[in-house]
This record gives sequence, structure tokens and C-alpha cells, in this order.
Amino acid sequence: MTQHPAFDRLAVFAVASLAATSAFALQPTSAVDLAQQGDDPAWAITEGLTTEIGPRPAGSDREAAARKWAVATLRNMGFANVRDEPYQMPVWERGEEKAWLTSPFLPQRLAITALGNSGSTGPEGIEGEVAYFASFDALTAAPDSAVKGKIVFIDHQMEPTQDGSGYGLYGRGRFMGPTVAAQKGAIAIVIRSIGTDNHRNPHAGVTNFAEGVAPIPAGAISNPDADQLVRQRNRAAGPIKLKLILTPKTIGERTSGNVIAEVPGRESAASPVIIACHLDSWDLATGAIDDAAGCGIIAAAAKHVMTAGQPRRTIRLLWAGAEEVGVFGGQAYFDAHGKEKHAVALESDFGADRVWRVDFNLPQSAADLQKRIGLALAPFGVVTGRGKAQGGADVGALIQAGVPAIDLQQDGSRYFDLHHTPDDTLDKIDPVQLRQNVVVWAATLSLLANSSDSELP
Repeated sequence: MTQHPAFDRLAVFAVASLAATSAFALQPTSAVDLAQQGDDPAWAITEGLTTEIGPRPAGSDREAAARKWAVATLRNMGFANVRDEPYQMPVWERGEEKAWLTSPFLPQRLAITALGNSGSTGPEGIEGEVAYFASFDALTAAPDSAVKGKIVFIDHQMEPTQDGSGYGLYGRGRFMGPTVAAQKGAIAIVIRSIGTDNHRNPHAGVTNFAEGVAPIPAGAISNPDADQLVRQRNRAAGPIKLKLILTPKTIGERTSGNVIAEVPGRESAASPVIIACHLDSWDLATGAIDDAAGCGIIAAAAKHVMTAGQPRRTIRLLWAGAEEVGVFGGQAYFDAHGKEKHAVALESDFGADRVWRVDFNLPQSAADLQKRIGLALAPFGVVTGRGKAQGGADVGALIQAGVPAIDLQQDGSRYFDLHHTPDDTLDKIDPVQLRQNVVVWAATLSLLANSSDSELP
């Protein structure tokens, strides 16, 4: 079979890129001395960030330390124009977190975590009758009388999918459930975690109360504890009761920031390719899959392209801050750089398992470029999708403003077993699948960064 010449070049480049990793030298003064950790910069970044910094809550001292670590590491890898671009953001901190089923059976403790921006019960806690709803839609349809004065429970049971498509549907219970419950007069809300595991690990995540709605206590319980609540409800002759102690607080404006780095292109007038990840994480674990791995993937891929020779276009890396609590970093980048022209935007923020599909949202002028990318990625098990690329959260404002996008879709079959839980740790990263991500990203970036103005203006 005759192969497209671009296919040959990119296949050879992508395979060779792994070996090329060891070709660059690093100074031992780096925040993480990648040279001493072998020839795998994606793994070294993921390991170093999770080991040296650990959890990186937005607006915290740990996130600030992570930015300092990132600047030192990216400079030492040879990237140019590395800097920290700070901005201010509101900060929420969790406090004590306890929950019990108290009636009609003997009291039983539940594993719970407060949702970001939750209100407080006060140190004494609150106790109330549980108002059960099978889904967010059921809560929305319920009369206020079924909710007022009670603790709402949403029992949405998310199923795993390769593309993670259930997150949008089931996530509404976390994103909007607390606002709806508060508007209907609930004294608190508890949701089944937005997750697909069976461990006693509640899944954290942010909620945002609508303007004018006073925050109520809002938490997520683990899936096994949600099962227990449902069994008690089904067995009880009357209502069941729940006691909550959640004591989070808001602490005002604090500094977060975005770390920017570049591979300078040969032609300064050519619009850059922007690739993104996010540097912050939830505080329950070290944020390995969400999103240290994403930062490792994009930096390693960009390094491979830089090592292979100066590309035509600049590649700009955005390690965004404060994504988890409201995409503050992505918005800050757009506020600062949104008027600049960007050729195309990509983001890695869905773990570290293999890329299995590529989706495009490119102009018609890039039709041949799109085909070349599809051909280049096929040998690595990547199929071309039929849907339109949506981009990630941190490049979302750019894409909404009309910047073209490509999604290198990772296998999400087990992602929501780990997402926002204490289990999001380094041991969950599969180094082989991580390397496949880097190869796919490097091949894609090489084509994008060397594309003509007639393909990507």
C-alpha cells in the first residue's frame, strides 16, 4: 500500500522522539533534575510535581510553590520566555467533614467531602430528614414542599465510558444541584459522588451557587456509602435522618497564576500553537492524573519538537492555575492574551491513559492538514472521530472566541474511578500509556507547528 509521505515522516519522527528525549542536558539546580531520572520527561515531571509539591489547591501556598517549581523546570528543559503571570482569585478552604446516618437504625458514619464553595453547618452540625431524588432532573421537578427544611440527597449513578461523556449528565447534580436545593428551601444537600468506583473515597469538586442564592452545606459521599443510604431508605418504614458537620470557609482574594513557556518559531509573524494543562489540583491527593500528567505530556511533546529542529510556528505552553475551582487561570490567560491570534488550541486534562481518538474543529483550509494528522496518528491506535473538537477548560474561552481546536481524546474508562479522590496518586499512572500520549502529541505538534499560513492563518 502506498503511504502518504507525511505519514512516513511523522511516524519515524514520533517513534524516534522517545529516544531523542535523552539528548537534552539539564542543570542539576533544576527544581527536579530530570537528567537523573532517565529519558522520560513526562514521567519525570509527573513524578517530580507530585512528590516534591503534592496537593496544589488553587490560591494556596502549595500552588505558589508549584508555579516556582514549574518555572525552574521549564527553563531547565530549554524553553524560552518562561514566566509566571499572576492574578487574584477568591479562595475557599474546607474544614471539618463528618456525616452520619442517625435514624431509624443505629448511627453509621459516612465518608464525605465538602464540595467547593459549600456553605457551613457550623461546628455543631445539623440534622435533618433526607429528601431522596433519583437524579438532578427529579430534584428540579419536585415541588418546594418536598424539599423545604430537609437534607436533599441525589442518587445519580454514573457509569464508566471511554469518552467520559457521562460527566456532563451526572455532573449537573454537583454543578447545579446545590443551587436548586437551596432555592427550594433545603437546609443542606448530599450527592452520590460523581465517580464510577466502589471505594469509600468521596469525590471532591466545585459547585457554584447562583447569584443571590445563599450557599448551603453541600457534600459528596462515596459510592458505597450512597448504596448504604439507599438500602436504609428502602428498608425503613418511615423517613431516614442524616447529621452533617461541614465547616468550610471563604478566606478572600489570594494570588494564583499561570506559568507560560514557549518553543520560539522560525517565523515570528506566524500565529502560535497553544497547548494547555492545569497546575492546580484538589487537596485530597497529589493530583497525578488531574493534572500533573497533562503538564508532563505537553511539555515532553513540545520538548521533542524543539529537539528535532526549530518549528515554523511558536509553540506556547500554558500551565494554568486555579482550573479546579472555576477555570480562573484559563480566563486570566484569555483576558491577557485573547486579542492575540492563535493558530490552534489543544489541552491535556483527562488523565494519562492512551489517546484513542482525535477530533478536529479546524477551518476548511486545513482539510489536508487534518488528513495528514489522522494518517500520522493511525499507527499508534488513534482513530479519527466524526465529532467536533471542544477543547479543554483552560482553552475554552479561546475556542469560544473562534480559535480552531484539536482534541486528542484519552481513554477515560477508569478516569472517574480516581477523579478528585484520595486515590489520584502517582501509582495510578501507567508509564507505557503515558509515553503513547507523548508520541501522539509530539507527532501532532510537529505537523501543527510547521503548518503553512494557508492552512492555519
